[in-house]
Amino acid sequence: MIETPSLVDQYCHGVLRTELGLGTFEAQLVPSAGPPAAGTTFFDTQTGFAVRRWCPPLLGLEPHCAPARYLARRRELGEVESRRRLLRGSGIGTFLVDTGEPGDLTEPEELARAGNAEAHELVRLELLAEQVADTSGTVAAFLSNLSGAVHHAAAGAVAFTCGADAGHCAALAPEPPGPGEVRGAAGRWLAGRAKGGAVRDPVLLRHLLWSAVTSGRPLQLHTGAGLPGAGPQRGGPARLTEFVRATAGPGTRLVLLGGHPYHRQTARLAAAFPHVYADLGVALAHTGARAAGVLAELLELAPFGKLLFSSGGRRLPELHAVGALVFREALGRVLSGWVADGAWSWRDADRVAAMLAAGNARRVYRLDEHG
Repeated sequence: MIETPSLVDQYCHGVLRTELGLGTFEAQLVPSAGPPAAGTTFFDTQTGFAVRRWCPPLLGLEPHCAPARYLARRRELGEVESRRRLLRGSGIGTFLVDTGEPGDLTEPEELARAGNAEAHELVRLELLAEQVADTSGTVAAFLSNLSGAVHHAAAGAVAFTCGADAGHCAALAPEPPGPGEVRGAAGRWLAGRAKGGAVRDPVLLRHLLWSAVTSGRPLQLHTGAGLPGAGPQRGGPARLTEFVRATAGPGTRLVLLGGHPYHRQTARLAAAFPHVYADLGVALAHTGARAAGVLAELLELAPFGKLLFSSGGRRLPELHAVGALVFREALGRVLSGWVADGAWSWRDADRVAAMLAAGNARRVYRLDEHG
């Protein structure tokens, strides 16, 4: 039996505070631009099956019960109690929370109370820029205040994160943009800010990324959409590699998030560059019953000290729970198999499990310094 400590969830979001019906719940299960195919349901996905496997017992039901039965039980308990049971049943002891997701979501402190855990905020760079823009009247004031805001956030943040993915190839150029480029990009964005425009300009994103790199705090990068190298993301893998190579000098730790199904690329980069780490989260949570196979692939490629658990959970506490419980089950299956084959000892299996579950994240984000 593989023993793991209380998990450090190195990347997640808050959860919805509202009660959900079948349709609205189902819409949160998987990322999608629209509804499921006619006559089908998003419960018929690996994520949906994983929710039905792991979450009903946390609410006092049998595994694999029908979705309607599960949601009836959820309503019976109420949103607050369901959230509490699901988060506490996950075995997560520390949440690192990206607060940049829109919607009526729990703040890190609420998530911590519900889960009887600790929580730290991940500073979303785009949200920081938006907050500064709303209190700055000119381009010059915005850029000056933004520099100060990044410096101030770095003093207490566990990490910076960026919601844009590596498909924004221009944002991953291997050097920061020049002052004139930044002023022009900031002016264009601020001119449209009254309409609620988010930060999408690649030059401004590039400026934010390099500001984070020079801060010395870890920087999380979403990598999934950019890695195929097709369409508007053409060149994604090469650009990501160039950015990784260029940031080796400052030594800022880069954590590559959400690479599935391109997780082998992120694992290779973690193996090749001392300052790069790879996330285990979405790669496992979205593959459900196949998670052990995906985890074994990651362990084939990256040093064990370079891999960090996350649930990737957002909006539904079920996704936090599933991410954690699928990870534990997959980790136990893979490492126990290697022990049974004589390739590993139980002592080494437990030691590596502790690294992946919590130790690596505590070291990378220096969590023991944040109390």
